[in-house]
Amino acid sequence: MVKKILVIGAAGMIGRKLTARLRKEGAGELILHDVVPFDGSSAVSDLSTPGEAEKLVAARPDLIFHLAAIVSGEAEADFEKGYRINLDGTRLLFEAIRKQQNYHPRVVFTSSIAVFGAPFPPAIGDEFLNAPLTSYGTQKAIGELLLSDYSRRGLFDGIGIRLPTICVRPGKPNKAASGFFSGIIREPLAGQEALLPVPETVRHWFASPRAAIDFLMHAASLDSARLGTRRNLSMPGISATVGEQIEALRKVAGDKAARLIRRAPDPTIMRIVEGWPQNFDARRALALGFRADASFEEIIRIHVADELQGTPQPRTNSA
Repeated sequence: MVKKILVIGAAGMIGRKLTARLRKEGAGELILHDVVPFDGSSAVSDLSTPGEAEKLVAARPDLIFHLAAIVSGEAEADFEKGYRINLDGTRLLFEAIRKQQNYHPRVVFTSSIAVFGAPFPPAIGDEFLNAPLTSYGTQKAIGELLLSDYSRRGLFDGIGIRLPTICVRPGKPNKAASGFFSGIIREPLAGQEALLPVPETVRHWFASPRAAIDFLMHAASLDSARLGTRRNLSMPGISATVGEQIEALRKVAGDKAARLIRRAPDPTIMRIVEGWPQNFDARRALALGFRADASFEEIIRIHVADELQGTPQPRTNSA
């Protein structure tokens, strides 16, 4: 492993799991940053505040994971905050790296499949254009372009990975418009009612948290000469409808769990979801060694194994 690693956004679910993986594999010095204090934090600040990125980069980490962002629903609801955190924070980080003399770290940037917008082909290939239909997707697409340009100019060695929707997310729901994809699995597995705001025909692209950490670790060590000039990659995943999600839940936890899902149509969520990708042909990432989960049922079983000690926890009520 490299000697010094900076994880920006380390307090989030992916950040915590990544940190645990790095420690398990004997990583060197870890600098853990987020906007809120958390166990193990090394630095607490708002990356979008002028001067804060320079403080982080002054330590000259060999490897930087840039995971920090506000999520899709919040970025759509708060236009100014979305651009300040998701765009300005990224640009200030890249600029802080540029200003260091004789410094060329590997930068792994978490982008999103939200950089694509409808209408879609049956499966989005590596040549499909970026035409996002949300502010979050636009902010991530701009971040991808910046990463490519700074890498092209030799300012750092960057790779952007477009994560599928991570499911099943443990813990409490966040403000992501995609949160229900996890909620309709996570809550029933805990014996709680879950709300489904979209039709069961809605199809989406998924990866487990475990797969996401594998993507990040692989990106950190990938020979960037294999990337050529295209520094941003769509990660492999599982394409499934909401109905197929529910059927997979039924296979893992039975009818009782599936009956805890209550249909509650939400026009705002449906409008956002209509502009999201449904399926990918991620052959370039696969050729570079990135690997996805085998099925949505496996995604659920990973959640049960990693978060529920191997056993779903049904209850007799929906409280």
